[in-house]
Amino acid sequence: MTSLKDTKDAGPSRIVISVDAMGGDSGPATVVAGIYKSARKNPEIHFILHGPADELEKLVARRRGLSERCEIRDAQGVVSMEDKPSQVMRHGKGTSMWSALDSVREGEATVAVSCGNTGALMALSMIRLRKLPGVNRPAIAILWPSRNPQGFNVMLDVGADIRADAEDLLQYALMGAAYARNGLSLTRPRIGLLNVGTEEHKGRAELKEAHDRIAAHETEGNYTFVGFVEGGDIPGDSCDVIVTDGFTGNVALKTGEGTAKLIGDLLREAFAYSPLSRIASLLALTSLKRLKKRIDPRRVNGGVFLGLNGTVVKSHGSADATGVSAAVKLAFELARAGFADRLAARVASAAEAAQDGAAEEDRKRS
Repeated sequence: MTSLKDTKDAGPSRIVISVDAMGGDSGPATVVAGIYKSARKNPEIHFILHGPADELEKLVARRRGLSERCEIRDAQGVVSMEDKPSQVMRHGKGTSMWSALDSVREGEATVAVSCGNTGALMALSMIRLRKLPGVNRPAIAILWPSRNPQGFNVMLDVGADIRADAEDLLQYALMGAAYARNGLSLTRPRIGLLNVGTEEHKGRAELKEAHDRIAAHETEGNYTFVGFVEGGDIPGDSCDVIVTDGFTGNVALKTGEGTAKLIGDLLREAFAYSPLSRIASLLALTSLKRLKKRIDPRRVNGGVFLGLNGTVVKSHGSADATGVSAAVKLAFELARAGFADRLAARVASAAEAAQDGAAEEDRKRS
């Protein structure tokens, strides 16, 4: 086996990822196994791992060469899935989650990754990293398997905030376009606004207002606005970025994950139904593996918190080593692309344009 130490100097650059080792359902052993998988594939990655030092040192020592790429920061406190965000904001100092975010805040790492409590992670991210100027509400963006050539669409928000007015939806469009450019290498992403129909007269008043605002910012946002889209377009090829509020996005996300699991379960039941169906499953094994890989949620594990002074990737709490590795890979690719700086510049430009537009409207009224 190739040692990580053997590849330590293979790459010209060094990207540091800050990892909360204690947030996942499966414990720190799974997180360490996940970062090891990523480290073996990417010699540029280095880690700052946060949690109880005595426990993490033993886990890291079992992975050949990982200690040379991993600095351990002792943090004895753990944020549980049951902890309320308000409680964590008041008493979370000393936890692995707080420590992981502080490494990004202090510039020691480019991206933070955590499998922990989503609400607590967003709350701590907002107080430790702060929102970008011009951002009212941060958003969580995820990659959704689609029929597009890139294989995925971006959707946001999927749960950072259940509310979103027209200005928030415009900011989501700008941030989603920036994410698609850096995460999916799309030069000019197509933006769709999720609604109950594609006709312009449908939907709530804030959606109609958001429609006009997103359309008006196409040039400075460097995207193409396709108008309203429906739920069936989320995995489709009519757009690359789907913009919606956090309530709707989270319901869609959980529905999609549940449906993917149901399809997998039904296929297993169908092919185990009789001896003939078992033979058929062997004949279709290659195609079934391809399908499983395509709909496997672990491959796209990782929601990105957008709109903060720093990048945070939220992994599923139930993620296994493969899922953790996928979240780390996403963090690494965003860090390598300089995503945080590009997003900040795009949001600042949009905020300035919005202020100029508002000033012009005030001048006309006066």
